[in-house]
Amino acid sequence: MTETRPRSRKSPYPLWFFIPAAIIYGVLFLVPTVSSLWFSLTRWDLSTAEFIGLENFQQFFSEPFLIKGLINTLIYAVTTSGLKTVCGLLLAVLLTSNIFARGFLRTLVFFPVLVSTIGIGITFAVMMHPTKGIINVALETIGIPGPGWLTNPALALFSVALVDLWKGVGLATLIFIAGLAAISPDYYEAARIDGATRLQQFFRITLPLVRPATITVVTLSLIGGLRSFDLIWAMTRGGPGFSSDVIASVIYKQYQAGFYGLSTAGNVILFALIAVIILPLTLWFNRRGVEE
Repeated sequence: MTETRPRSRKSPYPLWFFIPAAIIYGVLFLVPTVSSLWFSLTRWDLSTAEFIGLENFQQFFSEPFLIKGLINTLIYAVTTSGLKTVCGLLLAVLLTSNIFARGFLRTLVFFPVLVSTIGIGITFAVMMHPTKGIINVALETIGIPGPGWLTNPALALFSVALVDLWKGVGLATLIFIAGLAAISPDYYEAARIDGATRLQQFFRITLPLVRPATITVVTLSLIGGLRSFDLIWAMTRGGPGFSSDVIASVIYKQYQAGFYGLSTAGNVILFALIAVIILPLTLWFNRRGVEE
């Protein structure tokens, strides 16, 4: 006869450690998210709220300047993400090679990440002044007329994107340096023995094996670009006109004007936009990684 042993019951003790984190997550994320969804369906102020359904969303997509902010957000996010990925990878390759003062150059590239975004925005706004800015003054000394970096509607958004690149490329470079450090030198040694050039080594070894770092940089840069507000507000306040407005700056302007329901709907749209772009992109990256 086989002796039957009573099944051991799992103790709930380990679950207790999740309770503080769950409470904090619920209070700081779940409750504000659900509240935002509700208030986006209302016309509200600090004391009352009137349910109006989807009118805020209909108004958001019917106002030309709001649509302009949505388009600018996508342009800004794609531009900054692409530039940070390409420049970060090239700088990482350079800063992992045997060059003079490599450690100092790494510090120099990463330093802007540590500086206040508002401070950088104000500084570059002064430097990009159309007549008194140091950039245009320097261009005039060599006979090149300086453009209106922040006053030309066609250049304002891309000028801010270049400043964003200068500030954020250091973090992308750091992530790529970590990815390059994980690649075994044996691959490059075998490639050199086979007669591969440096360009062939880059495309056949470095680029495929640094893929996890590339995914991280693209994802973080896209999220940062879609949520960008402080640098744009410090440099242009969405101007001239609405040429450099993004969703976050439009939301802030609506709050200032007292359209709380409309601005809350903008927050929901921004949240949905990030989710719609980032989640499929992450799943696609992961699936490609598994297939390869």
